[in-house]
Amino acid sequence: MHQYFTDSQKQKDDFLVLLKEPKNIVLTAHQNPDGDAFGSSLGLWAFLKQLNHNVTVISPTDHADYIAWMPGVNEVLDFQDDKAQPIAKELIEKADIIFCLDFSSLGRVGEMEESVKSSSAVKVLIDHHQAPETFADYVFWNEKAAATCELIYLMIEELGLLKYINKDVATCLYTGILTDTGSFKFDSTSITVHRIAGELIDKGINPNAINRRLFDQNSIDRLRFLGYALKEKLNFLKEYRVSYFYFSKEELVAYNSKKGDTEGLVNYGLSISGAVMSAIFIERDDMIKISFRSVDDFSVSEFSRNHFSGGGHKNAAGGKSDDSLEDTVKKFLELLPTYKEELTSQPS
Repeated sequence: MHQYFTDSQKQKDDFLVLLKEPKNIVLTAHQNPDGDAFGSSLGLWAFLKQLNHNVTVISPTDHADYIAWMPGVNEVLDFQDDKAQPIAKELIEKADIIFCLDFSSLGRVGEMEESVKSSSAVKVLIDHHQAPETFADYVFWNEKAAATCELIYLMIEELGLLKYINKDVATCLYTGILTDTGSFKFDSTSITVHRIAGELIDKGINPNAINRRLFDQNSIDRLRFLGYALKEKLNFLKEYRVSYFYFSKEELVAYNSKKGDTEGLVNYGLSISGAVMSAIFIERDDMIKISFRSVDDFSVSEFSRNHFSGGGHKNAAGGKSDDSLEDTVKKFLELLPTYKEELTSQPS
């Protein structure tokens, strides 16, 4: 299922008219941006600047070190920064167009939600998560797409503007595709994804350098934390084919854990032979942050939406809990018997 505004000739023509003259444009993605969120934001930023628009990327929160090298990253405004927030609010209020990238619900922009919602700007949603809200004037959405960066490439292609994809745009879009496909290993990695990746490489990017910057630039603290996590905190319940980790604030402080250090850790649990679902519970100041991963037909998006105020993709979803870390994990474990038949019947 998909919804592409370019399928309507009128909407496509109207959108091209909208982009024809310089506009004040704001780009934003979800809180705690990952490679696809920043890849889509910065890729579209570099693209729109070539069309002579006044473009600003505003991130709801700060970003992790592993994506701090991307082209244009120093131009990003952090909405949670006290000095940047008044500027960001004014830019949102005066924007002609706001692009909402890599999220399907306005709640995913956190403290920015009210500013974006009340802005009179034309809103454009580009996303691949399930159940998008109906707040945008233009929608380019496909839940089967591997990444929002894939959709941005397809949108530019549909608009006949591929000549404006330069090396910086290609680097950002390739980064988002690489991270959200798990280095091209997830089920969402389609023929289209490989075609787009090849065409981005043809723009002169260096896939090896991008891969190293994303995955081979660990701090010694992160590696020690990873060792601790795998040795002391990885739990595997063979009878349910489920693995899980959980970390208190004190544990994160003890290992000097920084934003992004837990990224991808949940996948280690899923790499256990026979595992169908993996979960990670991380204690933050105001809530418990949860990530779920699964294989085959077990939907962690549905699981998270039903029990942990979350959602996402069938095999990759997030959630949250306002309970204590102990009570959240207890709730998770008490849910497993209900899903035992579904979990143990998966072919993997």
